[in-house]
Amino acid sequence: MSPGNLLEDLPAPSDGEVFEAILSRGGLLLERIVSTGQATPPGEWLEQDREEWVLVLSGRARLRFEDEPAPREMRPGDHVRVQAGRRHRVEWTDGAGPTVWLALHFRGDRPEAAPA
Repeated sequence: MSPGNLLEDLPAPSDGEVFEAILSRGGLLLERIVSTGQATPPGEWLEQDREEWVLVLSGRARLRFEDEPAPREMRPGDHVRVQAGRRHRVEWTDGAGPTVWLALHFRGDRPEAAPA
């Protein structure tokens, strides 16, 4: 992906989401994700070993956490932090146009060492 606008040069719709790394440094991964109607398969949950912060740039989606009673409707500007190990799923992404996410993956907060 060339530098510039995250909403331009979008990949053609496909059967799967498209993940494009923007920056990967020192345990951080920043990526653009383009969804075109994809969802987590029924009965499956995602569970990651790293924290993730996601922002919807365009489109819409429905994100569900196993420990919450109702799904979260996501639209442009909405963001959420997903803690490592927290079971979640994408129930729906807009099939009428691309849903573009900005995702930051990182290791969770660590307690700071006490000064010597």
